[in-house]
Amino acid sequence: MIGRLALRSLTAHPVRSAVLAAGFGVGVSVMAILLGVAGIVLEQAQSPALVGGGDVNIRLSLSVPARVVLSGTLQSDALRPRVRAAAASHTTDLFLLHNGKATRVAARGGIPSVERELGDPEVADMAVWRDTAADAAWTRQSPEAVLRQIDRFHGAPDVPEWSDSWAEWLYFNGRTNDARFYLSFIVGPRMKSGNYGSSVSLQIERNGEMHVYSGTGETTDAELARAPDLTIGASSVRLDGLVYRIHVDLADEKGRRANGDLTIQASAGRLVPPAEITGARGWRTGYVVPVMSGPLDGALTVAGESVSLAGGTGYHDHNWGFWKGVTWQWGQAQHGDVSLIYGRIFPPPDAADPERLPGFVGVLGPDGPLGYATDVRITETNDDRGQPRSIAIRARGTYLTLDMRFDVASTVRTQRTQGPLFNGVNFLQMRGQYTVSGSAGNRPIAFTTPGSAETFRGQ
Repeated sequence: MIGRLALRSLTAHPVRSAVLAAGFGVGVSVMAILLGVAGIVLEQAQSPALVGGGDVNIRLSLSVPARVVLSGTLQSDALRPRVRAAAASHTTDLFLLHNGKATRVAARGGIPSVERELGDPEVADMAVWRDTAADAAWTRQSPEAVLRQIDRFHGAPDVPEWSDSWAEWLYFNGRTNDARFYLSFIVGPRMKSGNYGSSVSLQIERNGEMHVYSGTGETTDAELARAPDLTIGASSVRLDGLVYRIHVDLADEKGRRANGDLTIQASAGRLVPPAEITGARGWRTGYVVPVMSGPLDGALTVAGESVSLAGGTGYHDHNWGFWKGVTWQWGQAQHGDVSLIYGRIFPPPDAADPERLPGFVGVLGPDGPLGYATDVRITETNDDRGQPRSIAIRARGTYLTLDMRFDVASTVRTQRTQGPLFNGVNFLQMRGQYTVSGSAGNRPIAFTTPGSAETFRGQ
């Protein structure tokens, strides 16, 4: 019935129907042409030759500093011999002011010397375009300088609503055949004196027993500006090139002491760049991993007994932010030349929707990233007492398919009802064993290895 009415309507006005059909045809044709032209324009606009030359064009987000790529990832042993020249350029909007009128113009900035090496025709014949001192800071930036930059301290922002929960810390862990340790240098929040309250905590496990040693101090803004070189009480961290030199001198609740020196070696290609999450009314939190996996050395004297760390493997990350009402899930392990990390943070609901923040899994090989995923599911299974017994992590990404199971062997519980961390809940640091299977890039992954994890439980 509907088809018959439509046919009669068309045949009743044949001229109008013909014009309408022709108009639709022209409209569809023009749209198809525009889409085709737009696709070609977009492809050409992204061509390395048009954005400054070269064979590879890498687009960076604001959360990944270009220096990390230029002096970090591209300096890995696998890539360094293959890089002839590496350049960074930046596009932005500028405004030309003339006769009281503002006209927006597109502008691109780059480094003249390296753009000439890449064959950029725009600068080839412009001899007056020479590198400035700021340009040289990019082209001659060393991996050591990049490491110090990403591991610097940030200091508490001027956000009164959250300021009493600001804290920032350097975290290290390491394992050898005979021992495992967790070490934190924590700064914050700011006290009435204007300085930051600070503390050092060492948890060391030997022969199946965990012992905790600690110390306290105060940190000034001037001292914070020199971080990651940091001194708290009688303990300290010093970044010497690509080596973290750590001295500890701490005591437990019975007065027994733990002291000594250890080192963790960083490398240019085995780091996770800084990432920061922001929320309502100035809330923020950030995370960076300067050392996913590095050689560990040194020795500690613990309650009068010497503990060698020579030949071990170390890890180092750095956290900052407002921690009131914040919890997280996190884990990390190494096996051979592969390092993996997973995590998810849960902000306070009045700062950000916890359900909208995805988890993260990253895998690094001997010369840099192998793959990552944000399609991550983390499932914790409890025992009869409501404590974690195992954790299952499922990650799916374009270049990463991974399933991990963490079986808990031991747990250290920290309970604090005051201060910036833990907010009256139990913070659990766990040691156990990871069983990992899947693939990262073109590399199959299957191993079982010791590792660590963190989570929270209510009191």
